[in-house]
Amino acid sequence: MFAVDLHAHTRFFHGHRRLGDRFDPYGFALLARAVDRRGLDGVATTNHDYSRAFSDSTITAIPGIEVSTTHGHVLIIGPNPPIETVPLEYTPWEVAEMAHDRDCVAIVCHPCRNSTVADLEGVPFDAVEINGKHPRTRPVAAELATAHGVPLVAGSDAHLPFEAGRAYTMIDADRLTPESVVEAIREDRVEPRVATTRVDQVIRRGYRTLHRRKHGETRSE
Repeated sequence: MFAVDLHAHTRFFHGHRRLGDRFDPYGFALLARAVDRRGLDGVATTNHDYSRAFSDSTITAIPGIEVSTTHGHVLIIGPNPPIETVPLEYTPWEVAEMAHDRDCVAIVCHPCRNSTVADLEGVPFDAVEINGKHPRTRPVAAELATAHGVPLVAGSDAHLPFEAGRAYTMIDADRLTPESVVEAIREDRVEPRVATTRVDQVIRRGYRTLHRRKHGETRSE
């Protein structure tokens, strides 16, 4: 069994793409250290609408991308995610097909925040996420996963390194590779976990306060 954070970012800001590209290697190094300190085995790097290869000697980096579809965000995770996508250009159906054509999985992320992906009929996604920012929505995510006949996974949605690992997924595999993660999710050999340390609880309370203050604004996290 391997512990993998299936949803994390290498930068804490959006926009300013060229600045972000220069920051990404440093951001990933910090993320990798945080994941390792958490005792996890790997992390999926799922930046918004672009993918970049990363590697580290202490943890396994799983390629991924968080696609901004017409109905919410969908993670593509696996050996060959698209390098870049245009926000709001693709429907969830197109993104799921894109993932499968590239030997990846499509995961509905934070289904209770700015998303109607899981409410759509016939989208062949592969899993539903418990999001580390809002783990209290786990019952809703679990209900959606059951309704669609797909497994439940978890990821931190970390934008800052210290947030990594607040939610993660146990992967039942002999080796930890992008391919084995895809296979385990498709075969429902996964188990979501949510960290419950005092620090994690304080962080979540802070996010709830922040989001209440931003109520009514458009959020893309």
